[in-house]
Amino acid sequence: MTAGLDLNTMARAGLLCLTAAMLGCASSPCFAPPPGRTAGAALQLRADWDAAALQEVLAYARSQKTTGLLIIHDRQIVAEQHWPLPGDAAAFRAAFVHGQAPDGALLEDVASQQKSFIAILAGAAVDRGLLDVERPVSAYLGAGWSKAAPAAEARISVRHLLEMNSGLREDLRPEAEPGARFFYNTPAYAVTKRVLEQAARQPLDELTRRWLTEPLGMAQTDWRARPAALADSGNPTGLVTTPRDIARMGQLVLDRGLAPDGRRVISSAQLDLLLQRSATNPAYGRLWWLNGGSHALLAGAGAPRREGPLIAAAPADLVAALGAHDRKLFVVPSRQLIVVRTGQAAPARDFNQQLWLRLALALPGGA
Repeated sequence: MTAGLDLNTMARAGLLCLTAAMLGCASSPCFAPPPGRTAGAALQLRADWDAAALQEVLAYARSQKTTGLLIIHDRQIVAEQHWPLPGDAAAFRAAFVHGQAPDGALLEDVASQQKSFIAILAGAAVDRGLLDVERPVSAYLGAGWSKAAPAAEARISVRHLLEMNSGLREDLRPEAEPGARFFYNTPAYAVTKRVLEQAARQPLDELTRRWLTEPLGMAQTDWRARPAALADSGNPTGLVTTPRDIARMGQLVLDRGLAPDGRRVISSAQLDLLLQRSATNPAYGRLWWLNGGSHALLAGAGAPRREGPLIAAAPADLVAALGAHDRKLFVVPSRQLIVVRTGQAAPARDFNQQLWLRLALALPGGA
């Protein structure tokens, strides 16, 4: 323990360590503090989690086919657990698992969580003067990248791809005016990766390493070619990573775009634009999901609408990177909280709500 911690804080930390040990979790300090903060100061910010309620969170996650759960509060790991895939998960393993990291976590293709990583790279490209999201996509890729007529295609901007309101169907044929309505369109999103490569004049692997994973210390994260069954979705490369590396992206959001060593990965202004509600969906920014809106248009055919916030039980300022099979990165700036979940699709249809109902009981002072 660091000098200066009071006895109550030490006792609380000891209780959490004991709980974590009982649950098979790590409770060691997490990511390096940003400039101006010391590890001791971060430890003093750790609050009194309810140990029994935290155990319920982990038990629930395990019951929902989770392979990895990581909770970080004020830069400290509150709970971390990895569970093995069951024997009947052969199809999931073949499609999504790419081995195991040294810390025991599975290396998983985290599906559409990759979209939020690409959003950070797009913001970084704007900061570098390489990308203007208001310009047409054809300014970077040339004419003919979609199946729209030239005049219609020229009205689709990079921002429309980021906000999922390009007006294109999944086969890239037009069906609405750009900017008119939200439609969660993965093949149209995938075009953004090509735009980034053209704008930066370097391969996606290289710019991801230089601009994001290397500064953040995401040593277990890279792009991989997907099996044919997944490549047919219109997005042939998957982001393979681990809960700790995903959490480093969450910490970047909490640190307002700064890497642990103080390097600027993305400007605060660009980060704010990524997390600003789009005109066509209050629950969506630029490839990030946002809580606290009046309603949410969801992924899927017809963009089903649900009244109220994205996750009623979660804090209103929660932002999220979400992927198929219930891959989650939840970031709550008001609580300096990061929650990561990897694994197979949860059996519970309301998994997000049920997880946050349990987290609310474990959090210091409630949700």
